[in-house]
Amino acid sequence: MKPLLSGVLLGCSLLVSVQAFYSPSDDVVELNPSNFIREVIQSDNLWLIEFYAPWCGHCQRLTPDWKKAATALKGIVKVGAVDADQHKSLGGQYGVSGFPTIKIFGGNKNKPEQYQGGRTSQAIVEAAMSALRELVKDRLGGKSGSSGYSKQQSGGGSEKDVVELTDDNFDKMVLHSDDVWLVEFFAPWCGHCKNLEPEWAAAASAVKEQTKGKVRLGAVDATVHQAVSSRYGIRGFPTIKIFRKGEEPEDYQGGRSRRDIIERALDLFSDNAPAPELLEILNEDVLKKTCEDSQLCIIGILPHILDTGASGRNGYLDVMVKLADKYKKKMWGWLWAEAGSQMDLEASLGIGGFGYPAMAAINLRKMKFALLKGSFSETGIHEFLRELSVGRGSTATLGGGVLPKIHSVEAWDGKDGQLPEEEDYDLSDVELDDDFDKKIEL
Repeated sequence: MKPLLSGVLLGCSLLVSVQAFYSPSDDVVELNPSNFIREVIQSDNLWLIEFYAPWCGHCQRLTPDWKKAATALKGIVKVGAVDADQHKSLGGQYGVSGFPTIKIFGGNKNKPEQYQGGRTSQAIVEAAMSALRELVKDRLGGKSGSSGYSKQQSGGGSEKDVVELTDDNFDKMVLHSDDVWLVEFFAPWCGHCKNLEPEWAAAASAVKEQTKGKVRLGAVDATVHQAVSSRYGIRGFPTIKIFRKGEEPEDYQGGRSRRDIIERALDLFSDNAPAPELLEILNEDVLKKTCEDSQLCIIGILPHILDTGASGRNGYLDVMVKLADKYKKKMWGWLWAEAGSQMDLEASLGIGGFGYPAMAAINLRKMKFALLKGSFSETGIHEFLRELSVGRGSTATLGGGVLPKIHSVEAWDGKDGQLPEEEDYDLSDVELDDDFDKKIEL
């Protein structure tokens, strides 16, 4: 193998390329925010949909069985797949928090069922046929087998989740809030506003749940509350503006469907979300919890406190915190350890007692890692992480493919290090022999 090609393949081993699991020749339908409503929600078909992430090992192992099941069910039940790592908002709408997640979209597309069966093609096909029999039984009994989209258009969300804003409460609720706000300025007689109303309500409920109330949707009747409306130059309806504390409001430029609104709201949430916490590796649980829940774990090995003092160490930690904030949308884990405190980890990374500060990016699922070759600085680390983000950079297997032993250590107290004090010995009562006294006299 040529060295260049070898390097490219090694780089791709840490981060799976963005290539989809499924091709147009497969019987699995690739779904995304652009086609999901048309293909699934507005359809009368029964759908089995896998929400996956390209880096997920369980998803990779499911792929051949998912394809086989799709072929067996062709023309009977629709089988689809969503890259929920790329389309986070779509996965978020259906409460996807792990991969792979399989949901069955039956008669009521608004309330898909969680698939709890086996991951073999046989088990998947049997579950699909069972769900299909239930759907047919419901239709024979007079229950609607429609997609539920018309119901969704006239509801699907709770109007109480849309905050009613007025001239009196606008500043307190919106401008003085730490939350991000999407505010619709409407007129009761406006047809476009009436069309938007159910979408806005549905989006408000979804966004409230998915952002834990950190992004909120409000509405202002601009025909009644003219002071606040004129302040922001509202001339047409509906007008939607985005408000972030301490910033000038910006016009919302996205689509008017709940999907579009939710997607923009989740982007705003990510932009406004705090950086991931930078944790010291105090024991194995800290490393496992941080790294197993993340696609990548960024680990800094910092010089001993006696070599840098508190100010020097805080300087290195500040650099890592800034980079964690810059890359927060990646949802990576961030850890650090003092040189010498986790010798087994250092050995498995090939750091081994010199060259501090050092940094490694670990994919714990694949037991692969890459080392920072440049400077331990904002520029050097940014270049390192940027290369990883696009699948470049050489990688190696972590410690023979097994997690190294992680030692339990005391947390750094934030202070300068101190050399161990030497003990004073009282020799006043020690008797010396004559030969020793003579040697002293000489």
